[in-house]
Amino acid sequence: MWQLGNVCRKRAWLELLLPALMLPLMAQVNSLPDAPPAPDRPVSWKLLVPNVVHDQKPIWLFPKSVAEGEHLKPTLVTLSITAGLVAADPSVESYFRANRSSFSSFNQNFSGTNTTLAMFAFPVAFYALGQARKDPYAKHTVLLATEAVVDSELLATVLKDIDRRTLPAQVPTANKFGDSWFEGHGQWYRGIGSFPSGHAVAAFSLATIFADRYPKPRWHRYLAFGLAGLVGFSRLPLEAHYPSDVFAGAVLGYTIAHYVVLRMP
Repeated sequence: MWQLGNVCRKRAWLELLLPALMLPLMAQVNSLPDAPPAPDRPVSWKLLVPNVVHDQKPIWLFPKSVAEGEHLKPTLVTLSITAGLVAADPSVESYFRANRSSFSSFNQNFSGTNTTLAMFAFPVAFYALGQARKDPYAKHTVLLATEAVVDSELLATVLKDIDRRTLPAQVPTANKFGDSWFEGHGQWYRGIGSFPSGHAVAAFSLATIFADRYPKPRWHRYLAFGLAGLVGFSRLPLEAHYPSDVFAGAVLGYTIAHYVVLRMP
């Protein structure tokens, strides 16, 4: 009886936290592939910290705007998808655990370390190329991408410390994936919980900045989001995250990069 009450309390907390935990797609995106490159705004390494600080207000006040009736429809859609994925999480992760050997090569190639290094190496190389070509637009793109990743990871870390969701790999093999919220353990500065995925947040932040600022030819966007999706998927067979964690990270990364950092309509 006590355990049932404990589970009910956790679910009640989750229902209260979800609207604040998610930043949904806040506008229609069907015109994005043909959108022109975003104009530059003041950005430099010196302005990086002030810009990140400036970005925090719209990020953290987003729940207030939803409470006032703004972005209500996309918020409900996003929360509905998230809730559906949360319900499916145990089944999906049980499949990956049961078929762990089938993904051994994939997991080695797309390990957390390898994907982190790739997401770090690409902007560095792109910035170096922009420096060599004396291309300020390319360098500004990397600076904006850095800002987007920092903004998104700050939010993701705080949310992880709030929800403390147990990582799939932390669930004992003999146990089924069940109630995972508010049970995690780890280092607060890295984010204790599993929700949302930090890798997905970073990958979609980077992909959105580069896709929005280099929309033509159109395959740039497909490649950017395809690679980001691959990074997000890699977290599942590694038992590093649940599908809902990856989806939440993708939404947060895209939304913050597109609407807060680039400030596109």
